[in-house]
Amino acid sequence: MTGVAEQSGTDRVVVVGAGLAGAQCALKLRQGGLRGRITLVGEEPRAPYDRPPLSKDVLLGKADSTALDIDYGQLGIELLTGRRATGLTPGVLHTDAGDLPYDSLVIATGAVPRALPGAERAHLLHTLDDALALRALLRPGLRLVLVGAGWIGAEVSTAARAAGCEVTVVEAGPAPLPGALPVEIGSAMAAWYERAGVELRCGVGVAAVEPGAVLLADGSHLPADEVVVGIGARPATGWLAGSGVELDATGAVVVDGRLRTSVPGVFAAGDCVSYPSARAGVRLAVQHWDHALQSGEAVAAAVLGADAPAYDPVPYFWSEQFGRMVQYAGRHAEGDELLRRGGPGDADWSVLWLRDGVPSALLAVDRPRDLTQGRKLIERGTALDPARAADPSVPLKSAVAG
Repeated sequence: MTGVAEQSGTDRVVVVGAGLAGAQCALKLRQGGLRGRITLVGEEPRAPYDRPPLSKDVLLGKADSTALDIDYGQLGIELLTGRRATGLTPGVLHTDAGDLPYDSLVIATGAVPRALPGAERAHLLHTLDDALALRALLRPGLRLVLVGAGWIGAEVSTAARAAGCEVTVVEAGPAPLPGALPVEIGSAMAAWYERAGVELRCGVGVAAVEPGAVLLADGSHLPADEVVVGIGARPATGWLAGSGVELDATGAVVVDGRLRTSVPGVFAAGDCVSYPSARAGVRLAVQHWDHALQSGEAVAAAVLGADAPAYDPVPYFWSEQFGRMVQYAGRHAEGDELLRRGGPGDADWSVLWLRDGVPSALLAVDRPRDLTQGRKLIERGTALDPARAADPSVPLKSAVAG
């Protein structure tokens, strides 16, 4: 970073971005004793809501709303919805509905799905309205093509099959979750698609979305009544151009361990940030619910000037897909030792990564105890005995090196 600045004042705090991170920040600011004005600004017309259920309960028809249980009026938090941030100059947030002066500003504008070039006919799943609109289309016999076999692709496939759709998933990578897991682990999940009646086509990209079909890079066509694109997300930070707020090559806001940006009085949290992780040894940009929640609370403490350790939690996320609970904690890297606790043919299994004998990450499939214990071991940096750690009958907490 080019430099950070200390808290510039808390008489007027503006939080831009009304997702989980922004809402949590506003809540914790007030609960933390801030008596000044708190303004929470969101681009969507709705009050803040939870996003993970969009591809699960909402698509499955189990929920129509996922609003966060926060009484903004009672807390004295000014909630401004339907207002888009357009720029930032010292002490002023510019929006399409006027300027908002601030003493401290928190950027929590999150991330937006990456669109497929030329795929205006395709659906993205980002907002509650997106989920409700897609749910209304799902019906028996609908030919649905999903671009991307990531977490969203698997979860939407699960809901679409429950609705009786004919589902095909196209993935440019060699196996599901190519950016998140090694090929040998992602390949083990390919069988889940087959058992669910989903056609999975890996190793082929999408050239275009056409009326009634998807044109693949190999020249073939897939019939498609509807197309959903799930190929990742990018930080929603384009509005910061010319503001002086340092961004990395991906567009993420560069912050220090106290979530401070390069501009005095400006902080950032959630999916749009890149923060230094001593635990991982690199900067991390995490786009998951747990990070949004934790960084929202941490940035509130930073604005309040609280004496807290550097922000560096063990990253964690989960996915419910094809009748399985998949959980991941930590961050593995190339060169880490991979240990399997059971195999893909088992009802439940886990994969553990060790770095110099210390767990760096854990993937658990229907093994919540492994996840809970492994997450604590990662956090503490506890060395394990590899032989015992690879035995699925041995609790991870009992595999500590003696």
